[in-house]
Amino acid sequence: MTPSCWIATRKGLIEAQPSGSGNWSLSPPHFPGEPVSMVLPDNGSGYMYAALNLGHFGPKLHRSSNHGETWEEVATPAFPEAPKDALEAKSVAFIWILERGIDDCLWAGTVPAGLFRSTDEGASWEFIESLNASPGAEEWFGGGYDDPGIHSIAVDPRDQNKLTIAISCGGVWHSEDNGVSWANKSHGMRAAYLPPEMAGDLNTQDPHRMLACPADPDRLWVQHHNGIFRCDETDGYWQEIDAVDPSTFGFALAVHPEHPDTAWFVPAIKDESRMPVNCALVVTRTTDGGETFQKLASGLPQAHSYDLVYRHGLEVAGDGTTLIMGSTSGNVWASVNAGDHWQQIAGNLAPVYCIRFAQADS
Repeated sequence: MTPSCWIATRKGLIEAQPSGSGNWSLSPPHFPGEPVSMVLPDNGSGYMYAALNLGHFGPKLHRSSNHGETWEEVATPAFPEAPKDALEAKSVAFIWILERGIDDCLWAGTVPAGLFRSTDEGASWEFIESLNASPGAEEWFGGGYDDPGIHSIAVDPRDQNKLTIAISCGGVWHSEDNGVSWANKSHGMRAAYLPPEMAGDLNTQDPHRMLACPADPDRLWVQHHNGIFRCDETDGYWQEIDAVDPSTFGFALAVHPEHPDTAWFVPAIKDESRMPVNCALVVTRTTDGGETFQKLASGLPQAHSYDLVYRHGLEVAGDGTTLIMGSTSGNVWASVNAGDHWQQIAGNLAPVYCIRFAQADS
């Protein structure tokens, strides 16, 4: 059965539920009028989470034990207090990613770049200081934001001690010991926005989104500022995939839960424009590890489209065939056949920050 999905927007959190014949029904907004930067559904843990970015009032984290019927505020990740002689104290601007580890461990990545861990369902958070203390961390800088941020966390389902994170702009980092120590794993990436002699610098790469295949965690995919990259952890080197029509630039990425060679991307025009190429929104899909790509446009606007899909705005369900995509223009599309055809299920929403599927009913 197709699961429901949660749509986090600039003006609240909305649940979309399949209602038959390819249609979807939308709930009234949770947290109406509030920017929801991230949502993590309850996929068997007993809790779901919503991260709010309240600007002047700072970030807030809420959890629900009843599928969003009621919410309670819990602790928000926070950096340690700075020494009194420090020139500037660091504070969390917003939560950019929430992911579950093994044994109900909860991970959060923030802007500015901070990695946090909770072992009590968000009641408290531990700052993983070892990451920010790693050699090269002082070179990180902001991409789309003034400060660097952590937007992708992949925990190896076979071993909770192994996790990989991605930073804009700071590259990809991997830990084999549950965050005690870290190694930069950005070899092969290319930063064309830097002088040529610095393009291969590991600590200044800008991965826009990183995902591992759940069934084969050694296969990693990245949508980078400078293209699409694929890595097998066995060789630890990122291979650049180029010549994808209409563009290799973009932000969003989805990876098939069972087939590591299958991934979806949403191309756009780079840098200044940040809109679909030729104002035609398409999704690109590879089923052979990046050797070839299909351009999927059926049901998507092919003229006067200015829809940009953010990092977390494209998601594939556990069935590997149902996808939902939301844009900065407040449009949401669903596909039930792996992207071959799309149907608009919502319009006129606030800009979409995140799409996450709930667990399918058995």
